[in-house]
Amino acid sequence: MKVPRALVGAGVERTAFDYQVRLLLRTYPASMIGAVDAELVVETPFLIRPPGDSWHELTPGSGVSLAPVLGLFGQSITTVDIYGRGMLTLDFGDGASLRVPPDAQFESWRLDGHGVTPITVGPGGEDRWEA
Repeated sequence: MKVPRALVGAGVERTAFDYQVRLLLRTYPASMIGAVDAELVVETPFLIRPPGDSWHELTPGSGVSLAPVLGLFGQSITTVDIYGRGMLTLDFGDGASLRVPPDAQFESWRLDGHGVTPITVGPGGEDRWEA
């Protein structure tokens, strides 16, 4: 699978919470070649580091404890990478970082939409990541 480098420069336009954490990611103008209009869905515990703070482990569906994710709203992705069997790493312009590791039992994250190749990291993770 390919690392979704097209996300670099995309901004977080919406955050949504229930038993998943969802980020709407877009680049502008939408008519430009290579524009992104995609959704990242996180379904298992993940790590977030707000700017100048320490790492926090968060779990989708845990209510108000997901508040640090709100800080990603309006931020742009500066780097994206995938390590090991599917650890998604996103860094943002304000210094925040998000890490979503693969889960042994459940689908941990997925990315789908315009301008990106669909990715689903299932139980146990995935291998053969291409830069």
